[in-house]
Amino acid sequence: MPQNPSAARGMYLITPDETDSARLLARVRPLLPGITWLQYRNKAVDAPTRLAQAQALQALCSEAGVPLIINDEPALALQVGAAGVHLGEDDGDIAAARALLGPQALIGASCYDQLELAQRAVAAGASHVAFGAFFPSRSKATTRQASPELLRQSAALGVPRVAIGGLTPDNARPIVEAGADLIAVISGVFSEADPVAALAAYNRCFERV
Repeated sequence: MPQNPSAARGMYLITPDETDSARLLARVRPLLPGITWLQYRNKAVDAPTRLAQAQALQALCSEAGVPLIINDEPALALQVGAAGVHLGEDDGDIAAARALLGPQALIGASCYDQLELAQRAVAAGASHVAFGAFFPSRSKATTRQASPELLRQSAALGVPRVAIGGLTPDNARPIVEAGADLIAVISGVFSEADPVAALAAYNRCFERV
């Protein structure tokens, strides 16, 4: 884990729903040098497979010096020694996750389009918050739309702010300029013909901002 998670900046890559564990690792490995955080999220496999995949990803991430964050499951994060967990609005209690994982854990909260949700999440112990979707997403259906103004309004939270939802190398730079510390993507990298090149294009959105 970085010495100062509050200074995190860059690309926050989220894994696709990959049922083939060997293929998942092969897809993730070449991207690790270009990312700040990796989130393991897989809605297509059972619990034993999630455990095996999370363990394998944790080993990869540890070697690369990239914090691994587990989606939805604090107990799984604890079991594999991950850096933290990400919780949606209905995915569990932030304070309970903080108590389970400890003071150094990276605990993220989905706050959608609501500043008040982010304020409550930080008060409960979240170390970073996620807003979105900013644009229609290829990865999941979205009904709430966040705005660049929300990023500006949330600057006083004092924690990293993640932007997610339909972000591409062509539209992400204004979101970074508005205050996003991290850009989270799934299909924008993994669905591209050259994921390494796609990731590099995203990273250029952070240059000179």
